[in-house]
Amino acid sequence: MLSNHFENGMDMARLAWSRLPHSEDGELDGVGLLSTSSNRNGVESLDYEVIENYAYREEQAQRGKFFVGYNVAVKWFFALLIGIGTGLAAVFINISVENFAGWKFALTFNIIQKSYLAGFLMYILINLALVFSSVYIITHFAPAAAGSGIPEIKGYLNGIDIPGILLFRTLIGKIFGSIGSVGGGLALGKEGPLVHTGACIASLLGQGGSTKYHLSSRWLQGFKSDRDRRDLVTCGCAAGVAAAFRAPVGGVLFALEEVTSWWRSQLMWRVFFTSAVVAVVVRVAMGWCKSGNCGHFGAGGFIIWDISDGQEDYSFEELLPMAVIGIIGGLLGALFNQLTIYVTRWRRNYLHKKGNRVKIYEACLISVLTSVISFGLPLLRNCSPCPDSDPGSEIECPRAPGADGNYVNFYCGKDKEYNDLATIFFNTQDDAIRNLFSAKTIHEFSAKSLLTFLVMFYTLAVVTFGTAVPAGQFVPGIMIGSTYGRLVGIFTVNHYKKLNIDEGTYALLGAASFLGGSMRMTVSLCVIMVEITNNLKLLPLIMLVLLISKAVGDVFNEGLYDEQARLRGIPLLESRPKYVMRKMTAREACGNQKVLSLPRVVKVADAVSILRSNKHNGFPVVDHTRDGEPLVIGLMLRSHLLVLLQSKIDFQHSPLPSHSRSGSGAIRHNFSEFAKPVSSKGISIDDIYLSSEDLEMYIDLAPFLNPSPYVVPEDMSLTKVYNLFRQLGLRHIFVVPRASRVIGVITRKDLLIEEESEDSATMELQSTSVRDQRHKTRLLEENGADAERPLLNGLLVQNQRYLKGSFVIVFRDNGRNYSWYFVNFFNVVLVLSIYPIWYLNFCFSHFGTSSKTCFDMWTCNEVTLGDVDHTILNWQVTY
Repeated sequence: MLSNHFENGMDMARLAWSRLPHSEDGELDGVGLLSTSSNRNGVESLDYEVIENYAYREEQAQRGKFFVGYNVAVKWFFALLIGIGTGLAAVFINISVENFAGWKFALTFNIIQKSYLAGFLMYILINLALVFSSVYIITHFAPAAAGSGIPEIKGYLNGIDIPGILLFRTLIGKIFGSIGSVGGGLALGKEGPLVHTGACIASLLGQGGSTKYHLSSRWLQGFKSDRDRRDLVTCGCAAGVAAAFRAPVGGVLFALEEVTSWWRSQLMWRVFFTSAVVAVVVRVAMGWCKSGNCGHFGAGGFIIWDISDGQEDYSFEELLPMAVIGIIGGLLGALFNQLTIYVTRWRRNYLHKKGNRVKIYEACLISVLTSVISFGLPLLRNCSPCPDSDPGSEIECPRAPGADGNYVNFYCGKDKEYNDLATIFFNTQDDAIRNLFSAKTIHEFSAKSLLTFLVMFYTLAVVTFGTAVPAGQFVPGIMIGSTYGRLVGIFTVNHYKKLNIDEGTYALLGAASFLGGSMRMTVSLCVIMVEITNNLKLLPLIMLVLLISKAVGDVFNEGLYDEQARLRGIPLLESRPKYVMRKMTAREACGNQKVLSLPRVVKVADAVSILRSNKHNGFPVVDHTRDGEPLVIGLMLRSHLLVLLQSKIDFQHSPLPSHSRSGSGAIRHNFSEFAKPVSSKGISIDDIYLSSEDLEMYIDLAPFLNPSPYVVPEDMSLTKVYNLFRQLGLRHIFVVPRASRVIGVITRKDLLIEEESEDSATMELQSTSVRDQRHKTRLLEENGADAERPLLNGLLVQNQRYLKGSFVIVFRDNGRNYSWYFVNFFNVVLVLSIYPIWYLNFCFSHFGTSSKTCFDMWTCNEVTLGDVDHTILNWQVTY
């Protein structure tokens, strides 16, 4: 059946699993590609669905309004910590990169004053040492830290658990690897890795730290479900973009548009708060750096290209060259994506199979090649005389050796000359972009130099992308786009002969167009470009080029991150199902494979045999009615069954159910025991020791299964199943035959549940919600003889545990009801003054002279009344 799906071109997630390459050691290799040799610890789905078993329901029943408020407060506090941690990580990376680059260029410029050859060798050695440190960290310490990390994080938020991408060592490798690769002058950026860094910080905070390296805290271990971790990782992604570009709003929109598959308004607030915290941390760091505490380049290396003093207005006739920029961006961006696909496949099939040593050689060779090009090409370019300085301009020509700015004097015979190719080549990428974006610098760069830089840097970016180092594509994309944008600006100035046309504005539009043509982002990218340039007037033009470039790029291939995710074997569920799914049903997607199910009371030996025979992560649990008909009662997760087998406390000798369907039996597990472990590997059936006596025991699965899994009829269209699966973040859906009858219909009004209201003077107990109405109806059916009980009795529950702090106590004696409403302080004092005497008389008359029983009932100390005649007393405690 699978072969038929392949022939039909169906791209459903189930088929993606069968094509998934897996890793031998459960981790990613140097370029983030998954090995195809084994399926033992490959990619798995995340359990975003809430498993509403009895352990979960007991835990929820014990939680009051205080816990709900506490949980919300902790989430906001974690958002604060994520913002602070990501901001500090960005500060450390930027300052380190800028200082390494500053020392490198200062030392090189000092040496070339005496000998260009010695300076050239020193420049190569420094870059080589930095790149070697980066690739060595990745290959020997944190393989999952290679690349930008955005495709992996996008897969995680789409519901895919990739081993190793959010570990502590991945975070360390990402930070220090980015410093080495970017500081070493490779054609890549640190912005993509910062997104991965923020996600790692968020995940580590949510799981309480790293237990492997003894850096954990129980106080922080508050979020153990995949749903909570997903929200935290989303905050971390937004924080990474906000820290990389100093664009808090752009970070929120990036998380919404590019990486997340699930969104809600409450998450929006926390993501926005996290990005705002990052902006504050970065602003404080920049203020501290401006006082000279950060070494080289006092701004700290944070990206901000202020062109607010650039072109003030634009004419209608300029829209044509701007549209041309959008078309060029779409074409070059699609070409870039396709070339990186070819290069990555070649690396995977021929190069990286040979081991880590080859990966190190490759990165070092690319480092030497990049250093030779960036140092050697400016030597072949003739210097240009400095333009006449504007009295009000702060731009110095030429700039001081080793300092940042425009007009680099490199291999020039005169003092008042500069090398335009060295201004963008022999410089940090941030300063090169700042030079290309700079306003009022007409004719600073010649068309020949820009074209040379475009071809060489474009080639270097394609070759470098995919090496075993942390690599982002934001800044290289901005450099490529700003180069051809400035070229179009030069031709526009020469053609229209207008003085108000600024080449820096066209460079900005070119940068936006290339990013749009490569990454296919629109809204978030538009806001990021406006925030980093501080020029709101260019917003309509940026929107224009983004729309054009994305439309052109979509003709040829998908976005960069989607293509890289596909190469890495990450089965993303896209936002829209394939057209062929409209002609298929859920039953056809299931195939003809037999469904493995478990009985409600399963023998331990049978459970072990089933777990060893397959790698399924969920099993339907089947019981039988009194007539012998099979009845699906829920879904049992593999991880939960392994927990039961390991603990052994639920083993029983009898093959009969030990718990009633209502779950009244005692649950000896906390819901947190079933939480997914931090390492993402969890328990294996091979790790559990079971004796021969254990194998002969039985387990009643009813209290531990999910009694309400999602089910669809077998003839439902695959498009509907796809949308349901993706939008709810599911891992399993049961396909069942058509139902024989309908027990009810839920409409919008049934979902508009009102909450109980409290007044300062009175407190009414009333059944206002749909759930309360159904609960009252069920109680009336169970007690038909007392069908005329008041509305208050609909809230009574027999055989319960009772909590301290009662506000309402209800007694029923032989059909008569005695009720007290403790509604304010006066009534409480009045009732308590006369209640003890009557209460003791009532208690002793019904329970004898057992003072302990009466005292326990008086203090509500978890006394159950299951052995008491139900016609005597019902007790309901509420807050």
